[in-house]
Amino acid sequence: MRGWDEFYPLPVPPSWVPGAAVGILSLHFIQKLLFPYFWADLRYLLKVMTYGLRMEMYRLQGRVVTVLDKFVKLAEKQPHKPFLIYEGTVHTYRDVDRRSNRIAQVFLQHEALKKGDTVALLMGNEPDFIHVWFGLAKLGCVVAFLNFNVRFRSLLHCVSSCEPKILVVGADLLGTLEEILPKLQKDVSVWIMAKDSTFPSVHTLLDKIEAASEDPVPVNRCSANSLKSSVLYIFTSGTTGLPKAAVISNLQILKGAAGLWAFGATSEDIIYITLPLYHSAASLLGIGGCIELGATCVLKKKFSASQFWNDCRRYNVTVIQYIGELCRYLCNQPVVSGIK
Repeated sequence: MRGWDEFYPLPVPPSWVPGAAVGILSLHFIQKLLFPYFWADLRYLLKVMTYGLRMEMYRLQGRVVTVLDKFVKLAEKQPHKPFLIYEGTVHTYRDVDRRSNRIAQVFLQHEALKKGDTVALLMGNEPDFIHVWFGLAKLGCVVAFLNFNVRFRSLLHCVSSCEPKILVVGADLLGTLEEILPKLQKDVSVWIMAKDSTFPSVHTLLDKIEAASEDPVPVNRCSANSLKSSVLYIFTSGTTGLPKAAVISNLQILKGAAGLWAFGATSEDIIYITLPLYHSAASLLGIGGCIELGATCVLKKKFSASQFWNDCRRYNVTVIQYIGELCRYLCNQPVVSGIK
């Protein structure tokens, strides 16, 4: 009896198919051996290119979407989601948006600030650093982040070089203010994050924030005309001379803010920020990155190697920022019994 294949013979593949299959398998093994991260790198490159194309589309359409715009949208979309966690206190997206509105309203009422004016910010890591930063950005001001580790002559140089209309000082830096106040330019209006002041001609901010409205400021004040507009001054540490200001544009903030997203972080992540907010790693990549994701960040007053992992466990941190010698400090910590 004849077999089925005699009536319907199986098709014979072309002679080049086995060779091609061997070639593909060989390329696969060579790629795994010599370029093990090829596909991961390619996916990352495609993500970055996609983000760049989106920015280019905004430019071609005449749309200017800033990180601040994204934050305001998130405050509407997810108002009750934690944005900042600081010393155990939760500040939601709505909380931060409304308090920054209050600060914007204070300066709108008490200072003749124009769009594009510079305001210098001398504050440590605390939620009000971000509230003041965002509030001034909503007025269209350029904010200069001052390094609070810089003192007297170098600090005066930073203030004079950015020519601010206003200097805002944190309550824990009043000693630093006392050092420079006699030498400060007379046309700089000084505000401190306190309810009362012993300094002559220094304005208080906390009392006025409590009485201010939470209403948003006019949109035309904060709307950006161009992604290349300057919005921040971030100073170098001054290790090789006097500190110098790096001029940061809206576009540079957007690029920095995309870093965590590009490396795979999501809106479900909790980001631990221990670096000083006057540094671009903490402010642009950290706070900006948190906004790009719509995520939550845990803000630390200052880096503490002994408290680092306890904080990570306490707040369920999933993403940390590394810079300089931070990891070496953590590895040099003594092993604690019972903790893995």
